[in-house]
Amino acid sequence: MSEKDFYVDVIDNLPAIAGNVNESMKEQFAQTIYEFLQLQHLYDSAIEVVKTYLNILDSEFSVKFQRNPIHNIESRLKSPQSIIGKLQKKGLPLTTESARKNLLDMAGIRVTCCYISDIYAIVEMLGRRDDFTIIKKKDYIKKPKASGYRSYHLIVNVPVYLSTTKQFAPVEIQIRTIAMDFWASLEHQLKYKPSAAITPEISAELKECADRIAETDMQMQRIYMEIQGLE
Repeated sequence: MSEKDFYVDVIDNLPAIAGNVNESMKEQFAQTIYEFLQLQHLYDSAIEVVKTYLNILDSEFSVKFQRNPIHNIESRLKSPQSIIGKLQKKGLPLTTESARKNLLDMAGIRVTCCYISDIYAIVEMLGRRDDFTIIKKKDYIKKPKASGYRSYHLIVNVPVYLSTTKQFAPVEIQIRTIAMDFWASLEHQLKYKPSAAITPEISAELKECADRIAETDMQMQRIYMEIQGLE
């Protein structure tokens, strides 16, 4: 299969597009898909820049303080098909320029930490990098969502040095403790389970679980600080 045929085949698998274009228009859309793949590479590179920096910080803490504040790092990247589908849903132009202007969640990183203090330390260090620009931040730890969800969200504009140019791409970073991540992962599974509806009673139970987990997080933080004080 040629490169052009590949992109045409991708279009045929986008029902919202395939039913509304003729064969001559598919080549134009194929070029659009190619441009979105280039955009995807840019955002994937931005993810790698942030992950590399976070791993450097974690290694530095390991050397200086004999511990690792970061438990795990996961990343996600929207596919060109997903990006185009979201633009269609919002009634926006199907262009990379439109995607860059209107979608800030194309690249994402989730960082899980051991303690709440680690979250704020990482946020501070990300903010100190003079080549990172924080576009948006939300502290759902101090001000949890009504559901009980807790996490610290950042959108950071990240420089990417390509072969001939420097470009910027926003990366959404979610930072939470292991306990917060445990609750959020299970709540997400239950919330989007197609065979069951979340009743007000279940929502209330989930909120109680989130509050108990938050109390445990605070208790573990206090124990950690006490042990640090004894050393």
